[in-house]
Amino acid sequence: MQAMVLTEPGRSLVLKTVALPVPTPTQVLVKVIACGVCRTDLHIVDGELEHPKLPLIPGHEIVGMVVKTGSEVTNLKEADLVSIPWLGYTCGKCRFCLKGQENLCEQAVFTGYTQDGGYAEYTVAHHDYCFPLSLQYANPSGAPLLCAGLIGYRAYNMIDGLQKVF
Repeated sequence: MQAMVLTEPGRSLVLKTVALPVPTPTQVLVKVIACGVCRTDLHIVDGELEHPKLPLIPGHEIVGMVVKTGSEVTNLKEADLVSIPWLGYTCGKCRFCLKGQENLCEQAVFTGYTQDGGYAEYTVAHHDYCFPLSLQYANPSGAPLLCAGLIGYRAYNMIDGLQKVF
């Protein structure tokens, strides 16, 4: 498959032919429909975020279609439309995960930073970190919702929750 690959921070991405990823039992293989460009992706490419996986396929605003599921995946099936965001996996057991603050998990995996992302024809993702997507958003205009949209949605819910308290 074709992918845009970061081989060294501070250098341009390189178009390469790489092996098609194989999903683990808890992952899905996704045919990428679109992947947005987030400022975080630029920070990674520019070397402003340390210790990315190298070589790396960046991109975490992914819209795609499931083409294969791992043997333990029960919540998704082939042809499902999904989105894959920045947060790619958490342990579920640490103090942060147990308080609903998974974004602070000390063992977190990040799409397009510590695991390959969506600047490719295909990517793999943990099934619990894929969001079902309606046909309305399964296109390039849906991709930015997976970062800026999620941040705004989370903030809106936090404000709404505060209003309910008062």
